[in-house]
Amino acid sequence: MKDGGGLRSQSCNYPSILVFFTFSIVACVLFNENFVALPFPRFKGILEEYPAVQENSNIDDVRPSAKGTKENVNMELVSVEGDHEDEEVVLPRKECDIFLGEWVLDKLTHPLYKEEDCEFLTDSVTCIKNGRKDSMYQNWRWQPRDCSLPKFKATLLLEKLRGKRLMFVGDSLNRQQWESMICLVQSVIPPDKKSLSSSSSFLSVFKIKDYNATIEFYWAPFLVESNSDAVSNRNGQSDRVIMPESISKHGDDWKNVDYLIFNTYIWWMTSIYTKVLRGGSFVEGPIEYDEVELPIAYERVLRTWAKWVEENVDPKHSSVFFSSMSPTHARNLDWDNPDGIKCSNETKPILNKSKPFDVGTNRQLFAIAVNVTRSMKVPVNFLNVTTLSEYRKDAHTSIYTAIEGKLLSPEEKSDPLKYADCLHWCLPGLPDTWNELLYTYIISRT
Repeated sequence: MKDGGGLRSQSCNYPSILVFFTFSIVACVLFNENFVALPFPRFKGILEEYPAVQENSNIDDVRPSAKGTKENVNMELVSVEGDHEDEEVVLPRKECDIFLGEWVLDKLTHPLYKEEDCEFLTDSVTCIKNGRKDSMYQNWRWQPRDCSLPKFKATLLLEKLRGKRLMFVGDSLNRQQWESMICLVQSVIPPDKKSLSSSSSFLSVFKIKDYNATIEFYWAPFLVESNSDAVSNRNGQSDRVIMPESISKHGDDWKNVDYLIFNTYIWWMTSIYTKVLRGGSFVEGPIEYDEVELPIAYERVLRTWAKWVEENVDPKHSSVFFSSMSPTHARNLDWDNPDGIKCSNETKPILNKSKPFDVGTNRQLFAIAVNVTRSMKVPVNFLNVTTLSEYRKDAHTSIYTAIEGKLLSPEEKSDPLKYADCLHWCLPGLPDTWNELLYTYIISRT
């Protein structure tokens, strides 16, 4: 029964074992959620249940227009100085919305690296190696409507990162973006000048010796403390319980980082209620919790995160980014393919933009994230990757992935309805575009 104040009370028992150990890059199970068999609620009518959030969201329609793109408009030539040479790069002007555009097939410039050339990719994302026959999903380039993205130059980014730390914080979608970023820069780094290590079960660090720089990933799927922080609960199958006002356990490791890229979304999307711990810690059981409406809990967490940023980040020395939600493509009817099975066997993006489409993204949580980031005293760069990613039904790992470190068997591959992963993405692939957008911000606006 629901209690007063929108809460439902429950209790359950969880083991209190904390698992900590060092892992190598191939041990992707530490950060790889397994959501392939979980039902994702559609949240029909949820905006109507919370009209105040909808009315106050003050966000524009983020769907790309059907109008043609205009390349080389709103562009400016900028000199970016490096140690070895001065290079000129064409940057979009600030007034150009780089998130508004279309996907263009470009086999000349994309992919930006080859799957077999990046030793740091985990088995869960190497779709070609795992048996996928088509590779066109690697060849799509994001083309903003009124400008163009600058050419990705690893040395320019590394110059920006010289003596600095860049950290992705969040779930395995942010981990995939972290892997992508490593692959984008590692080819220009001599073998003996780069290394990958993990200092804890939360933190993995890619070090670039000559630049005294790091590209890091920190596991915190809810940003705040949760029982899903523990290695034993990262498979996505157990109940998730959060502490919405407790962030210092993680936040202490984010201090003094120069570039922070946060995300949190997919671990919320299994129920219209979120389990909130009643009490002080996960160490002692049994755990008692209240069930809070999803949007209320999500906003509580983002307000906690915003407070931490405002109290701990100096905008003169650090830049903060928040990535919007990465979509799923689990219902083939969403793109009018009655003969399909989830995202399996999809080889092209959704290219018909004549009418809006819905792949189940929770627009209310999107609005909450926009509102919170806009209201903060410390500037936050909002990376709106949602809509451009919604078109990419073709780019998921599908059945060409690994679950808890094991590749799918032939029998499992023959059952995409059960095993196709339509949440995570192949690499090279879509997360490279997210990094192209991040790269644009870093080299031009920070």
